Amino acid sequence: MGSDPAFDPIEDTLPPLLLGTYTPKIDAKGRLALPAKFRTLLGRGVVLARGQERCVYLLPFREFRRMAAQIQRTSVSNREAREYSRVFMSGASDQVPDKQGRVLVPQLLRTYARLKDDIVVIGVGTRAEIWDRQTWERYLEQKEEEYSETADDILPVVDF
Repeated sequence: MGSDPAFDPIEDTLPPLLLGTYTPKIDAKGRLALPAKFRTLLGRGVVLARGQERCVYLLPFREFRRMAAQIQRTSVSNREAREYSRVFMSGASDQVPDKQGRVLVPQLLRTYARLKDDIVVIGVGTRAEIWDRQTWERYLEQKEEEYSETADDILPVVDF
């Protein structure tokens, strides 16, 4: 029985893993050229949505659907869940990249995240985030010490 080395059954069931930091620009029309490494991982389209800390989430359709389903499983009698759902879903926009790999970042989301042309796109595992570059640099500087201190709380002890 032959096996295809390109096929990995575990990898094929996992969501795409978006990693790294990129510094594309947003053009005058509000379009963002997706990092080349992300284009194949994102598939045929993406959803842009409000993220926390005034960034824009960039989600593969499949990941957005998973998150939306999880949000919608929460009882409508839960006020916090209703409020979160309203903010998250009302700002979401599905996009199909053009032939140059660009997507439009809607004005609503550019305003929310205070995005100009100098931005940073960071991979955060199953999603990417779009940040104003100065805001990201301040955030990263503020969180560096906490990052060092919380690693032990978040990561399990690994024996090598």
